[in-house]
This record gives sequence, structure tokens and C-alpha cells, in this order.
Amino acid sequence: MNTKIKICGTTNLNDALLAVELGADALGFIFYPKSPRSITVSEAANICNALPPFVIKVGVFVNELEYEIEKALSECLLNVLQFHGDEPPGFCQKFAAKSIKAIRVRDDESLRMAAEYDVDALLLDTYTDESRGGTGKTFDWSLALKAKEIGMPIILSGGLTTANVQEGIRRVRPYAVDVASGVEREPGKKDPEKLRRFIELCKST
Repeated sequence: MNTKIKICGTTNLNDALLAVELGADALGFIFYPKSPRSITVSEAANICNALPPFVIKVGVFVNELEYEIEKALSECLLNVLQFHGDEPPGFCQKFAAKSIKAIRVRDDESLRMAAEYDVDALLLDTYTDESRGGTGKTFDWSLALKAKEIGMPIILSGGLTTANVQEGIRRVRPYAVDVASGVEREPGKKDPEKLRRFIELCKST
């Protein structure tokens, strides 16, 4: 099965439509004000309403209130909710959408925490003290192979670029890959050539 491709940190319609045209399976919208790729619900709704059918729309949240998540889910017609904070396992199951729990991978202990979640997929990102994501740094992919033993689909994230995504796919064989900073010219603005090349490499691996 071909590895699915999620382009995260989408902030404008032009980038969204280009990603879809090039073959992205999913777009991520970050509803976290501290992120340099943050977007409001109304801005995301305008983009989502203009997308063609069959594009998966993922809302990314960090320790957000249940009410705000429900608002984004409804107004943006999100298909998937991605929880990137300290949300407990039960919280991720409260909503009428598929769920992804992001795990900031540092060591084996990170994977023990991941096993507590009953979600539709685990997204493995790089742990840093400074950021919740979008670090541009990779982690030890041997831990991603261990995470596959948990039995949930694995989304590989953290520092993926055109230079390393094929190696990541070959080594980990994830369900999907997730990229933000690796295809940008600046935070929140995609580089068309990097985007094209990244998707091309994924599809040819």
C-alpha cells in the first residue's frame, strides 16, 4: 500500500490547492495560537470549503477546550482530529471524528505512553523542550519501528525533507508521512518546488 501524505501547517488556499493537485492525501490545519503556522477556525473554514471532495482535512489541537474543538470540527467539516498536547486517552475519544494522538518521541518511555491511547493512528514527532512540533528535527527511527508493535497505524513526522523522506519510508514503512517545515520557504508558506519534489519522492518509494 502506498504511503499516505499529509501536508501540515496549511495557512492559505493557494498552498492547499497546490498540495492537493500534486497528490497530497490530507491537509493539516493548526489551531494552536503559539504555532507560527496557526490558523483561525474561520480562515480554515474558508479553505476547507474550497477544497475538492475526497481530501482529508485534519485539525491539529494542543490542550484545547472541548467546545473549541467541536466548533472547528463543525465549521471546517474536519475528518480527523490530531491531538498534539497532553490530552489524556479518554479525551481523544469524545468526538465524532477519527483521532490521531501525536507522541513526542524521546525514548522507550514515550512509547509506553503511546500504548495507553485507543486512537485511529499514532503520529510520531520529535521531542524538544522548546516546541510542540514543526521542529525540523528527526528522531531515532528505530523507536518508530518499536511503536509499530503497539498495533496502530503509524504516521512518521519530525524533520522530514526531500533529502530523507525516502529513507524514512523504507526504514519505517509507516502508514503515512507528515511534513510542515520541510516543504516551506518560511513558516506557514509552502515552497512549490519542495512540495512537488517531496510528494513525488513519497509516491515513488
